[in-house]
Amino acid sequence: MKPLVSIVTPSFNQGQFIEETIQSVLAQDYPNIEYLVVDGGSTDNTLEILAKYEDRLKWISEPDSGQSHAINKGFRMARGEIVAWLNSDDTFLPGAVSKAAQHLTDNPEIMMVYGEGYLMDLNSQITGRFPATEPFNLWRLINYGDYILQQTVFMRKKIFDVIPMVDESLHYGMDWDLFIRIGKRFKVDYLPEYLGMLREYPEAKSFAGGVKRLAELTSIMRRHGNRRYPPAFFNYCWHPYQDAFLEKLRHAVPWLRWTWLENGSESLRKVVTYLIFKQVTRMGQPSPFLDGWVADCSYFLFTDVGDKKMVRVVGSTQEVPGRALPMKIKLSLNGRVMEQRKVRRESEFVMTCPIAPQSNGEPLEVVLKTNRHFVPARFGAKDNRRLAFQLKEIGLV
Repeated sequence: MKPLVSIVTPSFNQGQFIEETIQSVLAQDYPNIEYLVVDGGSTDNTLEILAKYEDRLKWISEPDSGQSHAINKGFRMARGEIVAWLNSDDTFLPGAVSKAAQHLTDNPEIMMVYGEGYLMDLNSQITGRFPATEPFNLWRLINYGDYILQQTVFMRKKIFDVIPMVDESLHYGMDWDLFIRIGKRFKVDYLPEYLGMLREYPEAKSFAGGVKRLAELTSIMRRHGNRRYPPAFFNYCWHPYQDAFLEKLRHAVPWLRWTWLENGSESLRKVVTYLIFKQVTRMGQPSPFLDGWVADCSYFLFTDVGDKKMVRVVGSTQEVPGRALPMKIKLSLNGRVMEQRKVRRESEFVMTCPIAPQSNGEPLEVVLKTNRHFVPARFGAKDNRRLAFQLKEIGLV
């Protein structure tokens, strides 16, 4: 018997879309699904649609405190070993549940899996790939942004025996917060399969949240990270909320009350934008990549240091073009350079450095930086990545 998978759909006045959502779940080829729709007391045609399918799903309709509350109600009702939630305006792709459940079955140490997904418009037409998805890296999830498409996430329900469910005080970034909390305690895996679709339209909460959404996302990144202004802050706020950001900057840093802020000088705004995004872009590549290469600057976060004594890095420069060698690699721990090494063409090299005792469960941030890199596209390949070397292993010993 395959493990039971419980799918929860929070719903409120989404009669325009919810039937398509329901059909995408009921059409799955996985044989053991429990489908729960938790409605917040809709006054449109949602209840008529739910009644139409009530022999194939379970549903309730009663007032709640919002989407996060509805999701948790569904998770508490769920009997499945594996759980997921699918919003009432989004859809699963065919085979999504089978692929995710099989991956979790084959990898018992993995507690959460996510995959690739598409964006679609108001009329359910695909507009492109969800552009942010990348392999799992906890540092980037906290500091660079939420690259996990929630519509592709499947979790083992037993994680909620260890961590709280969805934070009901959050209304815009509850999924990001949950994924970070899961990543800090459990193993998370990326599955390179297309599993779900996110609907984009002006009334969607992600678009209509405005400054309130920005404030909530900022609280999440500061709650989980150690940077007041991580790259995620600028990723989320600079373009859509530039004016609001500059207003906050005026109050936070009074000495920045320059003429360009008051007069809105376009040229100076461009200068500041360039300086900000020069640093953000440096952190922007999802290093390490799926093929094992790392960029010239890569960040890692280890939250379970325990009794480990050393950081160990194993790499290779065997396939690095000669023009990028020799290469100096710096290994930093929590902002301090602890080890430097110059490498030439080597099939394997090893770098190690001791770990200082961590206080109060402080996470360990590991950064690898190189003084040289290469771009494969310059050698005729269609690859514009900034690559340094191949990473074979990084971990604590």
